[in-house]
Amino acid sequence: MQRTRLNTLVEVTQTKFNETFSNPWRRISLSLISVLLGFFVGQAVSITAGQEAYWDITVGIFLLIFTEGISRIVYSRNKKEGRSLSLDILNLFKIGVTYSLYIEALKLGS
Repeated sequence: MQRTRLNTLVEVTQTKFNETFSNPWRRISLSLISVLLGFFVGQAVSITAGQEAYWDITVGIFLLIFTEGISRIVYSRNKKEGRSLSLDILNLFKIGVTYSLYIEALKLGS
């Protein structure tokens, strides 16, 4: 890839981000924040889509494509390459969203 200012800025920012979160406690806290943020977004989406009845199918299709796309990206990678921090955060966000929708389904079923 060509060395441009934008490319250099992105590489430097990514390197600093990875260095900052190489500490295990920081990585765990970022992972926990990602799961909780996903849980919050899942709750917000289900509540707002539930209010407007005509958005249910559209939001459901979008969430299905989102979760399946993330799963395909994360789990199709080679084990030897290792997993990057950004993919872990995105996968944990997806897990939080899925868990919140599962909890909403349990609340509606009871």
